[in-house]
Amino acid sequence: MITPHYTNTYSDTRGLSSEPLTFTQAIVKGIAPGGGLLVPLVIPKLSLDQIAALAELPYAQQAATIYQSFGVDLAAEKIEELMAQAYSENFDTAEIIPLSTVAPDTHVLELWHGPTSAFKDMALQCLPLFFSAAIDKLREQDEAEEDFLILVATSGDTGKAALDGFKNREHTNIIVFYPHGGVSDVQLRQMTTQRGDNVGVFGVEGNFDSCQTAVKGAFNDESFNELLASEHGLRLSSANSINWGRLMPQIVYYISAYAKLVTSGDLLLGQPLDVCVPTGNFGNILAAWYAKDMGVPIGRLLCASNKNRVLTDFINTGTYDIRDREFVLTPSPSMDILISSNLERQLFELNGRDSDAIRGWMDDLRNQGCFRVDAQTFAALRSVFCSDSVDNDESLQTIREVYEQHEYLLDPHTAVAWKVAERLREENPVLVVSTAHWAKFGADVYRALNGIAAGAPLPAEVADLSGFELNDLIARDYKAGCIPTPLAELQSLPVRFSEVCSGSTEGVEAAVKSWLEQ
Repeated sequence: MITPHYTNTYSDTRGLSSEPLTFTQAIVKGIAPGGGLLVPLVIPKLSLDQIAALAELPYAQQAATIYQSFGVDLAAEKIEELMAQAYSENFDTAEIIPLSTVAPDTHVLELWHGPTSAFKDMALQCLPLFFSAAIDKLREQDEAEEDFLILVATSGDTGKAALDGFKNREHTNIIVFYPHGGVSDVQLRQMTTQRGDNVGVFGVEGNFDSCQTAVKGAFNDESFNELLASEHGLRLSSANSINWGRLMPQIVYYISAYAKLVTSGDLLLGQPLDVCVPTGNFGNILAAWYAKDMGVPIGRLLCASNKNRVLTDFINTGTYDIRDREFVLTPSPSMDILISSNLERQLFELNGRDSDAIRGWMDDLRNQGCFRVDAQTFAALRSVFCSDSVDNDESLQTIREVYEQHEYLLDPHTAVAWKVAERLREENPVLVVSTAHWAKFGADVYRALNGIAAGAPLPAEVADLSGFELNDLIARDYKAGCIPTPLAELQSLPVRFSEVCSGSTEGVEAAVKSWLEQ
């Protein structure tokens, strides 16, 4: 298959760190000094025959093969062992990533069959295993003595997936911060009932952007990092998609999906496939770009935004502007984001890896709330990406339309992608990326199926039902399949976490200190 013959190294998008890192060093560090993101020096290339041959392997072996092609500095046998643990009975199907052809030339990639019913499981059942292996390797080399504290900012799904992946892991603690009032009831319950001796959860006043900015501030606060090291023997790391170890597993499923569509006869080998991704933080669609860059015949990348359409405006104009932009709560809360972290990596790849330009743009965004890319970078962006946005009511209408026409039930995030794919598609078949099970957003799915406007009160006959009872009703009345067991069991679990901190770096740091002192 694919024989690696090198150890890849990772560098900083902002050029502030000159020391190249191996994969294991990069995922433990999480983020570069000065706030830049780590990217691999070499992006491996796959032939069409190599891509097609992957379909003959179980998903875990596909993932191991791709990791080896990236020159990961672990033994091949170790990579295969970790992938076999990551993608096994913890998913509710042996396929791991089933594909459903819902309409002609429209294929839905279901990424929500893991233990938390969201696509984040694809990375966060994998990253913790590699993180632990990386710690072991660094300890053997006397490069790490401290334990690690992972801080996570979540818009909904990452938090639970990270908690589930890292719970009770040796030498690792994890604290998740979510925007108070900005996640669905099921998402909240998933996080606040999390079991494990090394986990913490805090709400944060404000929206996801303030939450994410506050957590990033803690990473960049030297005195806070020194305090953690000296008083608690801890080093910070991240499980957000700013960590390359979060992004790399996502590349795998785009390669795998293409290979599966060729094997099923839905695509001819080499035939272009457009990919439509609902995204706010840009990580999921960036993974598709890396798959394309590796040689997968992906045509256009369709970036689907909800009413927080900062990415759509950027892709259409080349200007990223959050000045005076209203932050809107939507039925797709995991996309309610205005500051898109992974866009930095994409621009680094599109502008010839010019770290000076990246640093200038990120400084402009931080200081002025706006930046504009140069003409050459904008042309490179437009050659691959196109984008549109969907408002709240339209996303719910799409859920109803797809259910009535195809008897397939979408969650609100996937509905955004479906509608954008309808608008922007041309002659190529389209892969619509489905990021969550509908039962994580039962109230809005009920509104959709019953023609109720987004944000409107539920009717009296269901208003007093719990979210779990409402999900059972939808599953029964609309023949929508079984509720995933981990979601159904949430109602019987005790709530462990209820504290809320201020939406500032100081607030996040105070929350961390209070948790460590418990």
